Amino acid sequence: MLDFQTLAEFSRTNCVSICAFLVPANLLATLLTIILTAIGRPTYQVWQAVGIASIFAVVMVLHVYTWFIIGVVMAPTYILLCLAITCLLSNLAAILFQRRHVNNLSLSNNT
Repeated sequence: MLDFQTLAEFSRTNCVSICAFLVPANLLATLLTIILTAIGRPTYQVWQAVGIASIFAVVMVLHVYTWFIIGVVMAPTYILLCLAITCLLSNLAAILFQRRHVNNLSLSNNT
């Protein structure tokens, strides 16, 4: 069983390493989602990219919350939280855009 306290301590101890991985991973995975949506790739490919990007963003939110739990409220924590939320919202927007685009294509093909 996972002990949340131990996991949170690990997150805070290795903060630089975790952020050095998660920041580019979030940006690249979200960029991939946007690119796949823009070039009109199939729905399953967009959903896979969204899933991976969302995992990175949720992990970053949880990492930031470990700092909030102990009372560390600084600019980097808010910047990282805003980055993660922006990535989540961008992925949601990509899904909505792709659904709308696919529905419009299917309607125009029927007429």
